[in-house]
Amino acid sequence: MEFQRPRGTRDFLPDEMAKRRYIENRLRDVAIQWGYGEIKTPTFEHIELFTIKSGEGILGEIYNFRDKGDREIALRPELTAPVIRMYVEGLQKSPKPLKFYYFDNCFRYERPQKGRFREFFQFGIEIIGSARPEAEAEVIALAVQMLNSAGVKGDLHVGHLGIVRSLLKDIQPEQQSRIMRLVDKKDDKGLDEFLDEINAPDEMRGKLFRLIGLRGINAMQEARELVGDIEAISQFEALLELLDVYGLEYQVDMGIARGLDYYTGMVFEIYCEGLGAQNQVCGGGSYRLAQLFGGEDTPSTGYAIGFDRVMEICEAKPAEVKRIVVVSFEDTREQAIVIAQKLRQHVATYVDVAGRKFKDQISYANTIGASHVVIAGKNELDAGKVALKDMKTGVQELLAVEEVVRRIKE
Repeated sequence: MEFQRPRGTRDFLPDEMAKRRYIENRLRDVAIQWGYGEIKTPTFEHIELFTIKSGEGILGEIYNFRDKGDREIALRPELTAPVIRMYVEGLQKSPKPLKFYYFDNCFRYERPQKGRFREFFQFGIEIIGSARPEAEAEVIALAVQMLNSAGVKGDLHVGHLGIVRSLLKDIQPEQQSRIMRLVDKKDDKGLDEFLDEINAPDEMRGKLFRLIGLRGINAMQEARELVGDIEAISQFEALLELLDVYGLEYQVDMGIARGLDYYTGMVFEIYCEGLGAQNQVCGGGSYRLAQLFGGEDTPSTGYAIGFDRVMEICEAKPAEVKRIVVVSFEDTREQAIVIAQKLRQHVATYVDVAGRKFKDQISYANTIGASHVVIAGKNELDAGKVALKDMKTGVQELLAVEEVVRRIKE
């Protein structure tokens, strides 16, 4: 019987993994430079962690099961909720703000398509404990710099849910949630029908459609005309001023909603060409989840980068790994292992483990793109030397192992 990998998952071969690890480390280095510490949470959590904020409807979108203790468990569909659960469980008394980063796999049961998988990877950032525009601006600037480090240039769109929600203050909370989800999906027809269904006032309805359609340099002035001089407008303007300080290019976009109830203020998304309809590579905003999970009300801001989408379009590439093959004979295999151990301190080194003949070992070196082979023949070893062959030029030299080490380090 031949087995295949489950639908919506992938295998990564060495060349692809080298590129993925390289980009991951680029992102990781930027996070560390900005003062963020790495955290890791369990691959599975109690299912209530996800249903409490998203409702039972999410059950059709996640992998869930009962364990042997009859506990309802879910593979994590995202990483923000586990991070805040971790915070509530053990970090509420810690000095704030807390600054975390993480990189891990997530699982969602959805139809696989370009750039979208059932097992996917997210690189995320969270600041916990600050509601200041400085925290929001830092998070956005960090997202942009991370993507730049991977050779990805995107279009940054920034909005503020407090401004949009100000028009919905007289509507029931569950109806507000439905409206925000429809806004997030850009489903104007569905939104129009739902506003009909709940008998939304015509004035509010007209303002809402005008507000969520605002883009560009005049958006703030028009938003103030629609909702008045409210606090959310002042907060958003303070954020935009800081984005200017960071030197970021952005577009005000009042149509961003993110579709999740726990977002409370600033929201942003970054889009890139070359990904088709699924062109968002990063999204996040300010939110309050701690109280929902049994903790104190705590402001937080964060985002997640869709790592798989970044990998489809990133321009940064790892440097080629130099490879050396130590070629041996039946009577020099042990000495070859000793030589390989010395070389491995400085360069990726292969030694024959398949009992190949001399010509086949040379052929293998060509196959894997080795820059040099070190020939450990009996005559060479008796003279305290080995033969170093340049695979590109064919030039071969008789050298001591220490000289080989110096040569390959050049």
